[in-house]
Amino acid sequence: MAQLFHPSANAIAKVTIFGGAFIVAGLVWAAAELYRSPYVTRAGDPISQPVPFSHKHHVSDDGIDCRYCHTSVENSSFAGLPPTKTCMNCHSILWLDSPMLEPVRKSFQTGEPIHWTRVNYVPQFVFFNHSIHVNKGVGCTTCHGPVGEMPLTWQAETLHMRWCLGCHEHPEKFVRPVGEVFNPDWKPPADQLDRGRKLVEQNHIQKLNDCYTCHR
Repeated sequence: MAQLFHPSANAIAKVTIFGGAFIVAGLVWAAAELYRSPYVTRAGDPISQPVPFSHKHHVSDDGIDCRYCHTSVENSSFAGLPPTKTCMNCHSILWLDSPMLEPVRKSFQTGEPIHWTRVNYVPQFVFFNHSIHVNKGVGCTTCHGPVGEMPLTWQAETLHMRWCLGCHEHPEKFVRPVGEVFNPDWKPPADQLDRGRKLVEQNHIQKLNDCYTCHR
């Protein structure tokens, strides 16, 4: 019986099988990289707002404490957004006629809130409590990045589960003294791990990484 396939068919078949496996692996890798990329997570992408609010100006230049605007951050799951009245505490005197602040003045006059665009977002199936984090020594900049340097606010991290678990599994790398939580200029000291371990013990921080902690 005549041979049906040329001897080179074996080599072609092997190349095709292995090539297909490499292509599939490459596609999986590319999909994973895309999922973690700023294109999907929006990390590092300044978000346009109805009023171009600058954290850099208010926090670094004017020294306004985070809690002046985000009043519920210490006792609520939500940090909260300031009502227009909070803005007008200063801007009824400062930059009173600025065209940029017209939406603020209109909101104050009409009672219609400004519809800010959310910057940091986690899915609805994720439970996150601001108060428990800040009261245990997790600083604002740990999650929100160098807010005091942001002329327009952007999401600093991916907010993916793996990123959250990095802190939940090794809190000693990230916690700081509770008195420094709202200090945007705080930097980890050279002996952060030693100090962090003491703070973990002192503040009774648990390494919570079970599903129910965040998915309720």
